[in-house]
Amino acid sequence: MSEFLLQAMIKPILALFAMTWIASAHSTVDPRTAHRTDPLGVDDARPRFSWRLEGDAAGLKQEAFELRVATSVAGLEEGEAALWNSGRVEGGAARVEYAGEPLPSSSPIFWRVRTWTGGKVSEWSETARFVTGVIGGEPSAPYISFRDETPFHTERQKLHLPPARYYRTTFQSEKKVVRAIAHATALGIYELHVNGEKAGDAFFAPGWTNYRKRAYYNTYEVTELLEGGRNAIGAVVADGWYSGYVAYGKLVGYGPHRTGRDIYGKTPAVMVELHLTYEDGSKEVVATGPSWKTATGPEFEADFLMGEGYDARKEMPGWATAGFDDSSWESAILAGENGSVKQPFFDAFGEDVREFGFVRPPVLQAYPAQPVRIIEELPAQSVTEHKPGVWIFDLGQNFAGNVRLEVTGEAGQEIRLRYGEMLHPDGRLMTENLRAARATDTYLCKGDADGEIWVPRFTFHGFRYVELTGLDEKPPLDTVTGLVLHSDTPMASGFECSDPVVNRIHRNAVWTQRANWIDLPTDCPQRDERMGWTGDAQIYAASAAIHADVAAFFRKWLRELEDSITEEGYYPSYAPYPFGHGGAIHGTAWSDAGVIVPHALWQATGDPSFFTDHWAAMTRFMDARKAQDPEFKGTLFGAPWGDWLNLDDPTPHEYVELAYFTLSSRLMAEMAEAQGLGEEVEKYRSWVATMRENFRAMYLKADGRIEPESQSAYVLALDCGLLVEPEVRRKAGGRLAELIRDKAGEDSTGMTTGFLGTKPLLPMLADTGHLDLAVSMLQSRKYPSWGYEVKNGATTIWERWNSYTAEHGFGGPDGKMNAAMNSFSHYAFGAVTQWMMEDLAGIAPAEPGYSRIRLEPHFPSADATTETETISWVKAHHDSPHGRIAVHWKRRDDGSLLYEATVPPNTTAELTLPKHSPWSGEVAGVEVRTLKPGAHRFEVK
Repeated sequence: MSEFLLQAMIKPILALFAMTWIASAHSTVDPRTAHRTDPLGVDDARPRFSWRLEGDAAGLKQEAFELRVATSVAGLEEGEAALWNSGRVEGGAARVEYAGEPLPSSSPIFWRVRTWTGGKVSEWSETARFVTGVIGGEPSAPYISFRDETPFHTERQKLHLPPARYYRTTFQSEKKVVRAIAHATALGIYELHVNGEKAGDAFFAPGWTNYRKRAYYNTYEVTELLEGGRNAIGAVVADGWYSGYVAYGKLVGYGPHRTGRDIYGKTPAVMVELHLTYEDGSKEVVATGPSWKTATGPEFEADFLMGEGYDARKEMPGWATAGFDDSSWESAILAGENGSVKQPFFDAFGEDVREFGFVRPPVLQAYPAQPVRIIEELPAQSVTEHKPGVWIFDLGQNFAGNVRLEVTGEAGQEIRLRYGEMLHPDGRLMTENLRAARATDTYLCKGDADGEIWVPRFTFHGFRYVELTGLDEKPPLDTVTGLVLHSDTPMASGFECSDPVVNRIHRNAVWTQRANWIDLPTDCPQRDERMGWTGDAQIYAASAAIHADVAAFFRKWLRELEDSITEEGYYPSYAPYPFGHGGAIHGTAWSDAGVIVPHALWQATGDPSFFTDHWAAMTRFMDARKAQDPEFKGTLFGAPWGDWLNLDDPTPHEYVELAYFTLSSRLMAEMAEAQGLGEEVEKYRSWVATMRENFRAMYLKADGRIEPESQSAYVLALDCGLLVEPEVRRKAGGRLAELIRDKAGEDSTGMTTGFLGTKPLLPMLADTGHLDLAVSMLQSRKYPSWGYEVKNGATTIWERWNSYTAEHGFGGPDGKMNAAMNSFSHYAFGAVTQWMMEDLAGIAPAEPGYSRIRLEPHFPSADATTETETISWVKAHHDSPHGRIAVHWKRRDDGSLLYEATVPPNTTAELTLPKHSPWSGEVAGVEVRTLKPGAHRFEVK
């Protein structure tokens, strides 16, 4: 008989998740538009709305909904004119596509929803709102710029850092303005200002795209910033990704004249379109044009990689107000008036000649994701004097962003800030890994006796430490405050267990994700790279979706990925794709991001548009892949990166290609089936069957071994679906465990997997009966391991296992490691947190979007590891589209198991627990139960 003891839920549970089963009214909450809360700038004619349920009643399940949409709050009321009243719609769907009257452009839209459950209707949700962009079109105002007669920069070794440009105009409002909506963009990055106030709080708008194919505009609601009579509007524009230094272009000699800058164009431009609606219903548009004025300001340098320079003596108070005297400013010009010029362009594939001049992006769309914002402040933990006049501030956490500088100084006094992730043993700032990125900000004081405050606005850095020079006396701690910048994706996970090192691993992964989520998923935030590497993205996408709501974030990046696809149909190695690198545009596992990322986002959100919007490109990619490997045997596919950063245990590239071709074909079959595309389902399944047969013939030996052997060879065969029969998988898992143990020693975990093999290593060990080995590797402090990094002071995930050690510094055990390839904020190896959440905690989607949840925790033996005490309890949560899923399990002193779970409304969960305590020594199988929404508690004796 089962030893489950389900505790009565009539009275409050005095445990982790106190909750009652007393029936009560439910609420409809968290209304979102296009995966965002109250977004500004929605240009989709049929945006998607979503919501969720809250309430204490057991088994809370939506039976129906009603949704109303209008151009005013009053329009939502019964009997008033509305854009859409869905009426009562039966079913449990908590996401619906707009199906009302055509949405007006440049207008606020209001909506709310209510739901029925148990025959009772909820109150209306709080009123959600969004502001439309240009529906069915795009802003049409002209781009303007300044007359740029400077020659093209041609000196690779000499930095060229143009100042930011200011633009402004005034306009008269004779009638009362009831609504003012601005759409703005730049070739470069910009800030919009109205009557002396910055509009919005975003950094680095409008983001990075392939400007020759697509650009984004931002929408601002500026009604409250306008005044009666004369008003002013302006913008500050810097190079950004458009014409500033990009990636390692300067280091290796890519771009025009090998300088690493001006990749897309030489001269930034800006476009603003302000839509005014007056009280009498009339409308007017104020737009950029030659009547605008332009000048330079205090920012004498403004570059992502190199840093920002600011001369406070040149500030222009009130520059964006109507009363400002701009008589000394020059007239702006239409951006095309600067003409164009042909220049040599270099990258890994050689030299060609390109024409550089203003080109209006052929597609201009509303920015579809959360903006980059200041999310958090980090006060300095200490300040030390490394040598006379050189002050090192420790902010206690490696992150990406800027600082707030607060100083008092003489007019013209120069304060210089340099940034680094680590310190040398002698206390020096470690900057070797920045390579060509100067990462230096300079502030020239204006001499204000009351003090001065400055925040760089057109650059960012990856750092924990700040070196400050220019002050003679020891500065107070609040001289420097860290400002954490990243795309404002709501955080969605928590993990704790009995091992503090494992807890730190989870925090490190989340911090690394935050540091690299700046408009796109970059590989690292500090050095001269910061590229949207596709291999990193596909490895980590599922983990990212556990830790944060990244739906809108990845929706944007998937557009950039498709815009970068090759003529043959291959997805590139990074997106956007400013220049070629590494000898090939694409590569195995990197190109697969075009399939793996949409699938991961579908699983996380339940939204099939992540693949339906890109299906044509995805099928084209798969067909191109088949064309270069028609026999399905695996070929060298693009760049030979393979299992990058493996520890002297390589896996043949052809083998890796066969594994990933199989994986992508399996995922394509799943997504085709979800669309009802029967022929495509059969096509991809037949491909998988053929590749499995070829794998058995080419690599699998009669005794179950794989040749050539490597740890990643076994891991990929198991994870990608090349090995499916239970006994064959068991043998492969056993051999994988042998290979690890054979390598292990007093100072080594025995792990040799690289970039591709590490993420699935622990899952495949656990799946084939070696959970204790997997847990021991997670908890290990030996090299190589995640705990080894924590032991050596890591607050983020490193690019390499031995990026730094207390014994050997930055050179590695043999002193030969290139310190320039040591990123201390590289999220790929942080994908282990997916296993921590899905296997150790046991939270995973059983159906896309967590409408059905898999609760299947894995319990290690009490003596799984000898380095420290084995994990004895876990608490974790994930904020799914339906609400928070929370679990807690604990090994009690008497050897029994306590398990608690909270299942959110509108879902069900399948819980798998052992029939006897996993520490009883008995093998009695498992029991699977279906849990309804609510709180649940079990004891297994």
